[in-house]
Amino acid sequence: MSAAALATPAAINYINAEKGILSWLTTTDHKRIGILYLCSITFFFLFAATLGVLMRLELLSPGMQYMDSETYNRILTLHGMTMIFLFIIPAIPGIFGNFFLPIMIGAEDVSFPKLNLASWYFYMAGGTLALLSVMTGGPDTGWTFYVPYSFKTGANVFYPLLAAFILGWSSILTGLNFLTTVHRMRAKGVTWGKMPLFVWSLYATSWVQVIVTPVVGILLLLVLAERVLGVGIFDPSKGGDPILYQHLFWIYSHPAVYIMVLPAMGVVSEIIPTFARRTIFGYKFIAVSSIAIAAIGSLVWAHHMFTSGMADEARIIFSFLTFFVAVPSAVKIFNWLATLYGGSIALEPPMVLTLAFILIFSVGGLTGLILGALSTNIHLHDTAFVVGHFHYTMFGSGGIMFLAASHYWFPKMFGRMYNRNVAYVSILLFVIGFNVTYMPLMFAGVAGMPRRYADYLPEFETYHAISTTGSWILYAGILLMVGNLGYSVFKGKKTDKENPWGGKTLEWRTPTPPPTLNFDGEPDTSIGPYDYPVEVER
Repeated sequence: MSAAALATPAAINYINAEKGILSWLTTTDHKRIGILYLCSITFFFLFAATLGVLMRLELLSPGMQYMDSETYNRILTLHGMTMIFLFIIPAIPGIFGNFFLPIMIGAEDVSFPKLNLASWYFYMAGGTLALLSVMTGGPDTGWTFYVPYSFKTGANVFYPLLAAFILGWSSILTGLNFLTTVHRMRAKGVTWGKMPLFVWSLYATSWVQVIVTPVVGILLLLVLAERVLGVGIFDPSKGGDPILYQHLFWIYSHPAVYIMVLPAMGVVSEIIPTFARRTIFGYKFIAVSSIAIAAIGSLVWAHHMFTSGMADEARIIFSFLTFFVAVPSAVKIFNWLATLYGGSIALEPPMVLTLAFILIFSVGGLTGLILGALSTNIHLHDTAFVVGHFHYTMFGSGGIMFLAASHYWFPKMFGRMYNRNVAYVSILLFVIGFNVTYMPLMFAGVAGMPRRYADYLPEFETYHAISTTGSWILYAGILLMVGNLGYSVFKGKKTDKENPWGGKTLEWRTPTPPPTLNFDGEPDTSIGPYDYPVEVER
C-alpha cells in the first residue's frame, strides 16, 4: 500500500462520527440504536439459550438429576420469557428494522429519533428487571403467567410482570416510529409499489404491535392489582373469571407470533432474490399477504383454548380461521420457491440459512394445522408436541432469520466480512442440532408426554435422550456462529465492495459502513428494489 493511501483519512461513517461510550448511550442515529439493540439482544439470546441447555440436561434421563422441580420451573419460566419478550419479538425489528428501514426507503432517520432511543431504554429496563427476578429466586409460573397461579404463588412474580409491561412499551414505541416513518419519510420515487418487502413486513408488524400490545399491558397490570391489592378480577373465589385471562392473554400473544414471524419473512424476501439473481416472483402478492397474515392472525387466538370449555360453534369458527391464516403464509412460500426456480442460486451463508428456514418453518406450519384441527388438538394439547411445534415455528422463523439477517447485512453494517468456512460449519451444526432437539419432542407428545414436566416416565427416555444430545449440537452451533460474527466485527477482513452480494435495494447503494445521514446526496430511486438479473462479481 502506498504512503498516500496510508495517509488517506478513513471515511466518516456512523461508527467513527463520534467517539466514547456516552456518544453511543445518548445517540439518536437509528443505525447506532440498531447496534445497541444488537449487543443487548445477543446477550439475552445467549442467556436464554444457556437456560434451555440446562433444562435439557435435567431431562436427559428420568428422575431428578441436577435440580429440583421448583428450580426447573423457574428456569423454564425465565427461558420462555427471555426468548420471547427479549429475543424473538424485538430481534429483527429492533436491530435490522432500526438499522435498515430508513435507508431502504431513502430517509435520513426515523420520524422520532429520541423516541427511538427511549424504546431501547425501555427494552433495557425490562431486561434488567427480568435479570433481577433471577437474583430473587425467579418466577415459576411459565412464560404465560396463567392465573390463578400467578397471583397465588409465593415466588417473585412482580419483577417479571413489570418487566413484560415495560417491554410492551418498547414494542409500541418502535411500532409507532416505523409506521410514521414509512408513511411520512419515503424518498421521492419510493412508492408503495416500489417499497422493499422487508419494509412491508415491518409495516404490517408495526400495526400489530400498536393495536394488540396495549391489551397485554393492561392484562399484566390487572394481574399485579389482583396480586398486590387483592382485587377480584380473575380469582373465581372473589367472583373473577380465570378464562377471561386466557382470552386477553392470547388476544395479544397469538398476534405476537406474527410479530416474530412477519419480519423473518421480510428478510427471506430480501435474501432469496439477491442470491437467486432473479426478480421476486409475485411482489404484490407477497406484500399483501403480509397485511393479510397480520389481520387474520389477530382473529385466531382461541385455538389455544379448545380444551377450556368454549362452545362448539366458537371452536369450529376458530379452527376454520386457524386453517385460513395458513393461506397467505403458503402464498409467500410458493412465491419464494417460484423465485428460486430457474435462478442462478449462490449458496452463500445467508442463503443456506434461508433455505433451512423454508424447510423448518414448513414443518412448523404443517404441525400447526394438526393442532388447529379440533380432534387432534384434544389429544395433543399441553403435550411435548406443542413444545416441538412452537420451537419449529418461532425459533425456526425469528431465530433462524435473525441469524440469516446477521450474515446478510453484516458486511454493510461493519464494513468487514466474516469467515465463510466457519459460517458453513456453524450453520450445519445449527440445522442438525435444531432438528435433533425438537423433532423427538413431537413424537414424545404424540405418545403422551406432557409439557412443562421436570420428570417423566421411563417410556419417554429415548425421546429425551436424543433431544438433549441435539441441544448440545445446537448450542455449539449457536456459540460458533455468534463467536465468528463477534470476532469479525473487530478482526474480520475489510470489504472492498459496497455491494458484495449484488443486492438491489437502497442500502446496497450507500457507502460501507453507511454515513451518519445514510446517503452522500440524494438516493437514486430510479432502479427498482428487485430489478434482476445483473452480473455480479463474486
